[in-house]
Amino acid sequence: EVQLVESGGGLVQPGGSLRLSCLVSGPTSDDYDIGWFRQAPGKEHEGVSCITSVGSAYYADSVKGRFTISSDNAKNTVSLQMNSLKPEDTAVYYCLAGRGTCSGTFYYPDYDYWGRGTQVTVSS
Repeated sequence: EVQLVESGGGLVQPGGSLRLSCLVSGPTSDDYDIGWFRQAPGKEHEGVSCITSVGSAYYADSVKGRFTISSDNAKNTVSLQMNSLKPEDTAVYYCLAGRGTCSGTFYYPDYDYWGRGTQVTVSS
């Protein structure tokens, strides 16, 4: 089993930055791809970014050039640096883990484990 704990959400003004972190733990967690999804009120889950177990990264078109995903294996952490934030980025952001799930498409049912989420609000 893999455990995921998100942190780093908060309130930020448009154009600002936030860095989300996902602490990943479990005996086989090194074998898993890690994805970030988000869900805004009244909307479906939306894939944001993911990184494979060997470090390949993918991004949704809506965040390309603004968000950067990275992994620190020594700290068992996957981070999402979010720059140039927009009001439409407001959502609960979730960290997910799955085997072989990270590719150019994002489909959250493919993932096996979810964190509880962290709220990101972009507002002036």
